[in-house]
Amino acid sequence: MSAADLLLFSRGLAWTVALTVGSFAIGAILAIPLLAARRSRLLALRIFAMVVIQIVRAIPPILWLFIIFFGVGMSYFAISPFAAALTGLGLIAAANMAEIYRGALNALHHGQWEACAALDLGRWSTIRDVVAPQAFRVALPSAASYLIGLMKETAVASTIGVAELAYQGNQLSQLTFRGLEIFAFVGIFYIVLSLPVAWLSRVADAHLRSKVAR
Repeated sequence: MSAADLLLFSRGLAWTVALTVGSFAIGAILAIPLLAARRSRLLALRIFAMVVIQIVRAIPPILWLFIIFFGVGMSYFAISPFAAALTGLGLIAAANMAEIYRGALNALHHGQWEACAALDLGRWSTIRDVVAPQAFRVALPSAASYLIGLMKETAVASTIGVAELAYQGNQLSQLTFRGLEIFAFVGIFYIVLSLPVAWLSRVADAHLRSKVAR
């Protein structure tokens, strides 16, 4: 690999990291109100949230990006490829993270809520001080696995012109006809990116296990 090739890959790496972190952050935040609706006492709100989650998760990521970039972007208002990819992957992340949060809450024993009620803790105190720390520990491994998967899903952004790793690899392979070498190198980049995430999740999980009761 020449210095010019490595420069292209470094630019693609920056876009991949930005898209992964940005869409995961959007998803982690939007998943909270979606989870609240999913667990609402109102049947209509629960059904609405469930339908939204199922629809978002059922449609392939590449189709969402096409809908946002080519559909909304060309019919209503202009949107950059990166913004379209960030929006699409962020919405998908929100649906998946809402289910991860819901699974973590369901894994907690119902006695946790009853004990808090017996201690006369308010709802906000119950969630902040008792439920959330335990649910976070339960959700952490699944969230970390999803983050790694999301990083790989960012490759679909190349189809709408986002110059991330897969896009740069494809462009370079077409110019040099060294497809095997180049895409193997791209694969190594993805492996190197995923290893720190997996390691940090294990460290954080071990730390939380020592601090939070099961």
